[in-house]
Amino acid sequence: MSGIVIIIAIGVFVASIVAFAANVLVPGGDNTATEDRLAEMASRRRGGPKSTGKSDGMSLLQDGGFDDATGFVANVIKSLPGIRDYLEQADVRMKPAHFLGIVVAAFFGGCVLTVASPFPLLAPFVGAMFAAVPVGWLLIKRKRRLAKFGTQLPEALELIGRSLRAGHSLNAGFGLVASEMEQPLAKEFARAFEEQNFGIPLDEAIEDMADRVPNMDLRFFATAVILQRQTGGDLAEILDKIGHLIRERLMILGQIQALTGEGRMSGAVLLALPPVLFLVMLKLNYEYVMTLFTDELGRYMLCAALVTQIIGALVIKKIITIKV
Repeated sequence: MSGIVIIIAIGVFVASIVAFAANVLVPGGDNTATEDRLAEMASRRRGGPKSTGKSDGMSLLQDGGFDDATGFVANVIKSLPGIRDYLEQADVRMKPAHFLGIVVAAFFGGCVLTVASPFPLLAPFVGAMFAAVPVGWLLIKRKRRLAKFGTQLPEALELIGRSLRAGHSLNAGFGLVASEMEQPLAKEFARAFEEQNFGIPLDEAIEDMADRVPNMDLRFFATAVILQRQTGGDLAEILDKIGHLIRERLMILGQIQALTGEGRMSGAVLLALPPVLFLVMLKLNYEYVMTLFTDELGRYMLCAALVTQIIGALVIKKIITIKV
């Protein structure tokens, strides 16, 4: 087998493992059935389909901030709309085109460094590792920001409830949360507060905030506020009950995270073990490892290993994923 075919095979194998590991170990951003139902209920007031949180549901204050890319880059960004959402949810002030440029530059930089080394066949592997650095940084930053937002939300709802009991409006309660709470929750409520000051209806500002932040508890809050404004009721009491429910759910979620910690660690070790062992064996016995690519039986073994890795990742994901 030629060297080019070997490089392509290694690249496909490593890219599949990295992509599947990211899909298994990083929580997905897909809406649950509960979130979909809440979004549908909240959007009925518009008499149309629910907002998707993309460019149609983007705030008027920041619309067009990411839409300056043209040509091939624009087509890539349109085919990967999640990049725009992830950058905004991670509070990264960077255009999607710039972020994609950093990822591509990191990949080719890793490939060039590896080609100049004694192991040029590892160029796709090292390039994928270099490209995974900015992607992993973005995922971690987004995950931490959303997690902190979720822990701050009960206190914010209680603060709004006390503000309503004191005789203030809901809009004033948003301003109080924006001035008294810490980031990142204060920034999102401040943005909704400013949108109201610029003439955007309160219901639309709240729903846009729920679309920007993929948090089921915030969707509960948005739905409760929108329905209460249409049907009436004691909003302060509703917010207190939602805050209490969120605190109880966070406590149960913490217990589940502690109980499934061993499973998550086992999954990370098992997914990382084959690539690491491949590198070690490549260093110790280069010709022995290359037999997997030059021999027909070795190629079959590589395919079987990839399939079993995927099956194992799915099983581990199923075991450690417990939704609350």
